[in-house]
Amino acid sequence: MDDMNQLQALFGGTFDPVHYGHLLPVEALAEAINLERVIIMPNNVPPHRPQPEATSQQRKTMLALAINDRPLFTLDERELQRDTPSYTAETLALWRQESGPARPLAFIIGQDSLLSFPTWYRYDSILSYCHLIVCRRPGYALEMHDATHQSWLEQHLTTDARELHTLPAGKIFLAQTPWFDISATQIRQRLQQNQPCDDLLPPAVLDYIVQQGLYR
Repeated sequence: MDDMNQLQALFGGTFDPVHYGHLLPVEALAEAINLERVIIMPNNVPPHRPQPEATSQQRKTMLALAINDRPLFTLDERELQRDTPSYTAETLALWRQESGPARPLAFIIGQDSLLSFPTWYRYDSILSYCHLIVCRRPGYALEMHDATHQSWLEQHLTTDARELHTLPAGKIFLAQTPWFDISATQIRQRLQQNQPCDDLLPPAVLDYIVQQGLYR
């Protein structure tokens, strides 16, 4: 049964295709901070980047195949049903509304996303809905690009993972997670050049890509 006091974390992205660089850091994160459930949410029309090559249905199927034997993850399809751009602030506002005011919620992002976070639509509202959990990347600076945003970061930072479980929202936690030098762009390029990708994504996902003739 779902415990309404349990920290629930959302992990969004284009997942075109999903790969180990998405899955393994989040699994390590879950172990480090005692996360029992991560909701993986593919978006349909990303506002800040080129449109996905695979269709919504294909990306959903690849995710379902990838997490089939990974009990940490559950799949949420709500953004795939939208035809308009998926703004994180709007999705998180709805998620908070559904969860009630007291439940601890978190949104998982990469460190590169944290550095560009102030450019996101209504970024300053997001911490009223949830915590941010940031997967660290070696070589990336931790300072924000301007002093106002650095002050915003420092105001919300916590080094105590227990706060993520006890407070409903408002904290930024920098997690030490392993970094895998894998990108969806790199996988698509390798597939176009008929190069092997076996070590980059789950076998069931690769089989599906080949079967569907994707990224050729």
